[in-house]
Amino acid sequence: MKGLEFPVLLHRQVFTNKDESTGTLYLITNDLEVTATIIEAIYKKRWKVEVFHKNIKSNTALAKSPTKVVRTQTNHIFMSLYAAARLEVLSIKQRLNTFALKNKLYIKAIRLAFEELQTLKDITAQHQLP
Repeated sequence: MKGLEFPVLLHRQVFTNKDESTGTLYLITNDLEVTATIIEAIYKKRWKVEVFHKNIKSNTALAKSPTKVVRTQTNHIFMSLYAAARLEVLSIKQRLNTFALKNKLYIKAIRLAFEELQTLKDITAQHQLP
């Protein structure tokens, strides 16, 4: 690590993905007393935080707040956190990850909207003059 003024430990973790491809992670720490196993365990715990951030950003539109006033920004952040918590509870009950659950909800919403459109189309067709 060029330019670093203190010693660090660098650990290379090689893993196999679900599709059988391999990946490499380079993990770094300034704690020179830890073992490779501990470094990997810490990373695994921290990774859950990254997944949470991705979830809240992708599934609740946290970053897309149209608000300009502190109160409405605060409300948007609160509702995003609330939505993420509700989505997490649903994903546990459904045994799906939050992204799969979101897709399932979208498909159901689109299907219901299409059915409503068909109903409106049928009503319109019945009321047209011959």
